Amino acid sequence: MSWNFDPMLLAALGLLAFAIGRERNGALALVVLVVAFVSPLCALSSALFSARVVHHILLVAVAAPLIASVWPMRRPGSAVFAFVISTAVLWAWHAPIAYDLALGHVGVYWVMQLSLLGTAVWFWREIFAPGRPAVEAISLIVAAFAQMGMLGAILTFAPGSLYAAHILAPYTWGLTPLQDQQLGGLLMWVPAGIPYAVLAIGLARRNWTALRGATAT
Repeated sequence: MSWNFDPMLLAALGLLAFAIGRERNGALALVVLVVAFVSPLCALSSALFSARVVHHILLVAVAAPLIASVWPMRRPGSAVFAFVISTAVLWAWHAPIAYDLALGHVGVYWVMQLSLLGTAVWFWREIFAPGRPAVEAISLIVAAFAQMGMLGAILTFAPGSLYAAHILAPYTWGLTPLQDQQLGGLLMWVPAGIPYAVLAIGLARRNWTALRGATAT
């Protein structure tokens, strides 16, 4: 039940609120970030890998697209490149050495969080860029979920626990480290697809509405 009231964190969230909080999606993004970093989920994610997965999903698939919708691109860039970089960052931080280092060192931990969120915001800004063909945008959203699902499958079917950072705490919650890891993998594999599906459907509907409007005129 521990809440995180770190002054530096609250100051950063306050600055972000000043920048984007007046927009509805910006305010929603701030709520998501408060849940991720201030609420007890933050402390729980240090104990359970499955909670850490929820934390990362909130960052890359919920907060990031909300922030991107408030800070849209002026013109389309290379969405494929943004996809590749954001995917590489996600996978790199789930390598056992990098992951355990992040959870054992405060500075590295914040590098992990900011790089995950920053590259995800970049990806979603490209997806929402004006003039981006809907087929390309939706295809990349599907690809983004597919790569996360693939990572989740690897974690689910791994023969043993991969992360030393979660070698003891899961027992307090009635889980073995491997069961905790498998639960996290399943969360990446299935429920994580919900925000991606919602965003893909929203883009498809918006494009269809625009096409109908253009046809009608």
